[in-house]
Amino acid sequence: MSFILPFYRSKYSVKSEVMEKKGRVAIGLSGGVDSVVAAYLLQKQGYEVVGVFLYCWPPKSEIDKDEMTRKEWMEKHGCRGDEDKKWALKNVLKLGIAFEELDFSEEYNKKVVGYFYDEYKKGRTPNPDVLCNSEIKFGLFFEWAMKNGFDYVATGHYAGVEKKDGLFKLMRGKDEHKDQTYFLWKLGQKELSKVLFPLREYDKGEVRKMAEEQGLPAAKRKDSQGICFVGDVKARDFLKRRLKEKRGLVVDVKGRVVGEHEGIWFYTIGQRGGWKLGRRAQKRFADKGKTPILYVIEKRVGRNELVVGVVEEAMREKMRVRELSWIKGKIDKGELGGVKMRIRHTGELIECEIEEKRGELLVEMKKGQKGVAAGQSAVFYKGKECLGGGVIE
Repeated sequence: MSFILPFYRSKYSVKSEVMEKKGRVAIGLSGGVDSVVAAYLLQKQGYEVVGVFLYCWPPKSEIDKDEMTRKEWMEKHGCRGDEDKKWALKNVLKLGIAFEELDFSEEYNKKVVGYFYDEYKKGRTPNPDVLCNSEIKFGLFFEWAMKNGFDYVATGHYAGVEKKDGLFKLMRGKDEHKDQTYFLWKLGQKELSKVLFPLREYDKGEVRKMAEEQGLPAAKRKDSQGICFVGDVKARDFLKRRLKEKRGLVVDVKGRVVGEHEGIWFYTIGQRGGWKLGRRAQKRFADKGKTPILYVIEKRVGRNELVVGVVEEAMREKMRVRELSWIKGKIDKGELGGVKMRIRHTGELIECEIEEKRGELLVEMKKGQKGVAAGQSAVFYKGKECLGGGVIE
């Protein structure tokens, strides 16, 4: 569904001289404080801003499958799509800009949610936010905006774009704790040439303060911590919608049984606990004085086994990275020197040595890390610039 608030149609179609110069921007509005402040800043800079709400979850096909009303489905699964839309509308009314809603729910279900389940079923740990950005926000939404006469697409990401020597660079945001370039490594020159990130030079506190000063409804709304577009739902609960419990053994690195798990797809590499400790293991640990902290270090899908170990056994220094995507299209071997890597959002920037071999990277970290999970993203940086990334094997 797509519509424009009728009483703002004139703002949408008539441009001032400043707007002609700056251009028209379609900004994705989530209903949260970041995207509405980004819209406010663009409006203040003289752009003609149109707020676009991307409805992605749940699709009608999922509701029909459960034989529930829309309201019942939302309440049961903790989905906040309708609530987000209401907040987006409140903010649009305050800013006095045009509004549209785009329904990408079936595409999101197929491209992002389907991938999410498939990867977990294989024993991997996917990153749905990366795919959500590349397939939906800077995929379907981006293409819609370009086809409908917009000059730019904008979002409330904490990131930035710089142009140098004819190439566009993806830059980290000022707020190191909110920087979101980790989720944007699949973007390329086509997208970055038409993308605006107004929040690059602001930290979260400044954004909140700005929203309060302007009386924006989302000023005190809490950030969503759940899966992209789905809502504040735990990954394990979301997985249980399609992946059922399948009990199996938990063993240590020597093959000794230490417990039982509920289904290998409900656990991720580096996870601490979450399984039932067996009686023999409890007794063995009690004889030694205390139970050690154990982490998942391997998932044996074929045998439905989790391998766990103490922190020293969970550390990993080497990895392979495939499905590479570089921001500028390609990268020379010489540019990989002095590069640092991040294996989780806002995680530590790790010094590493990189060798490119047959279309993949062999990465050796100078400091061992736990939680290096197949399916997650490895993202590479040189100073403030995000070079691109790939998928850990």
